[in-house]
Amino acid sequence: MNLSSSSSFSASTASSSSSSATSWLSGIVRGRSDKTSTARTAVGSTSNAGDSTFSSPVVKKNQFRGVLFKYGSKPAQVAFKTGDYKQQVIFIGGLTDGFIATEYLEPLAIALDKEKWSLVQALLSSSYTGYGTSTLEQDATELDQLISYLINKEASEGVVLLGHSTGCQDIVHYMRTNAACSRAVRAAILQAPISDREYRATLPETAGMIDMASKMISEGRGTELMPREANPDSPITANRYHSLCAYMGDDDMFSSDLSDDQLRMRLGHMTNTPCQVMFSMADEYVPDYVDRKSLVQRLCKALGGAEKVEIQWGNHSLSNRVEEAVHAIIDFVKREGPKGWDDPWN
Repeated sequence: MNLSSSSSFSASTASSSSSSATSWLSGIVRGRSDKTSTARTAVGSTSNAGDSTFSSPVVKKNQFRGVLFKYGSKPAQVAFKTGDYKQQVIFIGGLTDGFIATEYLEPLAIALDKEKWSLVQALLSSSYTGYGTSTLEQDATELDQLISYLINKEASEGVVLLGHSTGCQDIVHYMRTNAACSRAVRAAILQAPISDREYRATLPETAGMIDMASKMISEGRGTELMPREANPDSPITANRYHSLCAYMGDDDMFSSDLSDDQLRMRLGHMTNTPCQVMFSMADEYVPDYVDRKSLVQRLCKALGGAEKVEIQWGNHSLSNRVEEAVHAIIDFVKREGPKGWDDPWN
């Protein structure tokens, strides 16, 4: 990934630091920096005169223009923001996801920019292969730190949370915590809220591994790693494996075999948050026996009357229905986004 934002600020940084140096080499560097800075100032002036491509959040395929920043003390706590606006959509990916996790993020960044919104792609400690040694609680803590950063450093006027796959569980869990900054969440979008448990139940090794995880937890070894065959993609603790795969585990929020009361218990606290459920009707991670229309209807009801968006023939990441996904997200954000917000510290 080309983080062109870093380059755009490097010229002024180099010029400032080199001006205090005394070596003959620093003089050469300083001269080059001054010329580069002048040239870029000229380019900036041209863009203000009408070159709209200069300020576009997407330069070309898989290349975003924006700001890369740290929002917490852990190495993984990094986020990338396109656009410089007071309202942000925060994208939270699923298992193994990181930056540019779905194809709809590029056109979404452009569409949000036109509406004066920033797109923030967040890395958590659970991103990429870190999910196996992380927890929903840890994700919620880091998400709260990100929103705090946006409030205090970017003067945010409110955020919309956009979860993909297991990122939906992060949103639901975070909103249950009633953390200080959760009041800045004006709306939530759950894209592909599917059951990890029901999908993994289709794999032959899962039943035996759940028994092993349960035994390890009962012996006080929940933070120890499971055998590699339990989860070849990433090292995973017994606690997280049980959370993802066991009936009524912490991650078990969207399963079709949960009763209405169980779904309400898991999702009912979202009632006061405007919510959109975007369900892919051809999601490859939803077993064939699941009645998808019935499930999405029940999820929306448990969420307190969430808006339902059924994407016909859409796959899990909506890579085959990008335009529909972006249209639905933008329409919802424009209707339900922040119109001023209460200070969460007050």
